[in-house]
Amino acid sequence: MMRVSVAERARLSMLIGRRAFRDVIGRFNAHPLLRWRFGSTKTDRVVIAPQDLRTADATRASEIYAGRFAFAGKVVICDRRSPFEMTPPSDEWAVALLGFVWLRHLRAADSAITRANARSLIDEWINVQGGWHSTGWRPEILSRRIICWLSQAPFVLQDADARFYRRYIRSLSRQARYLRRTLNESRDGLPRLQAVIALTYAALCMQGQSGYLRANVHRLIEELRKQILPDGGHVSRNPGALIELLADLLPLRQLFSARQLQPPQGLNNAIDRIMPMLRFFRHGDGNFAQFNGMGPTPVDLLATVLAYDDARGTPVSNAPHSGYQRIDAGQTALLMDTGRPPSVVLSQEAHAGCLSFELSWKQHRLVINCGLPAVNKENWRQVARATPAHSTVTLNDRSSCRFLESGAAKRLLGGTPIISGPHDVRIERESLPGGTMVRASHDGYANDCGVIHTRAIRLSPDGRSLDGEDSFSRAEGGSFSADAKDEFAIRFHLYPAIKASRLADGRGVILVLQDKELWTFATLAESVEIEESVYLAGSDGPRRTAQIVIYGQVGQQAAVRWSFRHTPPAQPGSRPDRAYEPELPL
Repeated sequence: MMRVSVAERARLSMLIGRRAFRDVIGRFNAHPLLRWRFGSTKTDRVVIAPQDLRTADATRASEIYAGRFAFAGKVVICDRRSPFEMTPPSDEWAVALLGFVWLRHLRAADSAITRANARSLIDEWINVQGGWHSTGWRPEILSRRIICWLSQAPFVLQDADARFYRRYIRSLSRQARYLRRTLNESRDGLPRLQAVIALTYAALCMQGQSGYLRANVHRLIEELRKQILPDGGHVSRNPGALIELLADLLPLRQLFSARQLQPPQGLNNAIDRIMPMLRFFRHGDGNFAQFNGMGPTPVDLLATVLAYDDARGTPVSNAPHSGYQRIDAGQTALLMDTGRPPSVVLSQEAHAGCLSFELSWKQHRLVINCGLPAVNKENWRQVARATPAHSTVTLNDRSSCRFLESGAAKRLLGGTPIISGPHDVRIERESLPGGTMVRASHDGYANDCGVIHTRAIRLSPDGRSLDGEDSFSRAEGGSFSADAKDEFAIRFHLYPAIKASRLADGRGVILVLQDKELWTFATLAESVEIEESVYLAGSDGPRRTAQIVIYGQVGQQAAVRWSFRHTPPAQPGSRPDRAYEPELPL
């Protein structure tokens, strides 16, 4: 078993204790005798509404009007009852409903009926959960609801009577006050940053909240400095967090200008650093690489935020602070995870995929990681986060990270954090006449197996040849004895559109792309297997796919070389009968 240091145990115990205390404080604040603190003493008004960059679907307005609420892969038919009185079929469904992200679909239809429907549903929420609710008033849901109510205020309040207007504004004020007083109880990382963004929205958009603007801006700049790394990545190492943040930060910057205020320099700097990283994580088909909690790419939202990128330059190749490497050569792109897992408080969605990589050619992805689905995440989360779900090496069928297993602790922390994993990750990058080479190693298996895994890859200048080598060394130094029993598996998960078939010699695989172009995988290992896999991050749900796997024992094979090569199209009726031999990348 992986050993957890005394410092890690102390930090984890402190984190659990702090979260338990915050949970008690939240329940204490919910008491009816204390809710007066979050009430509004006067009626404020909305002076400006932020832009909503997220795509809306007007056809969903009729479903909502009919009482059919379909969120996160679950459908609830209310049958003349309020959706806020229904038992949520999943936590993801409740988050979507209570965050009011669906208001934009009603606005897209924009009719008197949809406006009345929106007001009716908001009125029901105020009656049922407007005082407090254990789920609906969670900081991450509350933040999203404040932003959505402000963004859709012109639509909701058009033709509204005075009574509803007062209830709407008073509820917004109450929610902003509650979020402000409980901000420090929000989860570290993206949820807390989104809470600060929501409060800054309220301070700019609502007349009665403007007195808090200075303090909110100060806290916003502080969180951006802590969470946006110098290379533009997010401290959680989740590429998808960057898209979500820009969807909120870009309208926020516009709000400052609309109120005749200079946007804070820290806000501009954060946006300018994030923008190049959006291109860093993109493959040729426009989708993001599947690292550390990334699910299906919201291509419509991504295209919208990229339209604000004035530079439109080529992506950076080295993101050392985020822990990623990228190699572009010809029409080939390779992305590699070369970072340590985030800290315990930020690792609820991080994956054990150190030294995994993804490879794409033109508009086709070849090698992928399994990713995370858009819905039913909890059913797949632990499988998706494990090392075997990534295109890297596993030892003894174990992950390179250890996840917290306690159910009570997971509930308190809002997820399953990583409590130990690779600590010493070393990277070397070099431009050679034969192409760009990246060599990296990690000690994720040092405590468990006494093994250091090193991966070296070299992509040729024309992008048509990728040579790699996975090697194993003793953590204490020296070489392995022949009777070492640690078993390794080198996995290369393939994109579902790729058709794979073994070569006759059993040491290679032919990969047929959608446009009938061919790539050849070869290895100097004894044999290579083609096994089933699953691509979880498909836009239409999980899809069956294949993976190339090389098995062996570290005592018998201290190093395994492999390669991917673009193969000229074969003549009709012919088939290659042998693979290229991989070259040593050093």
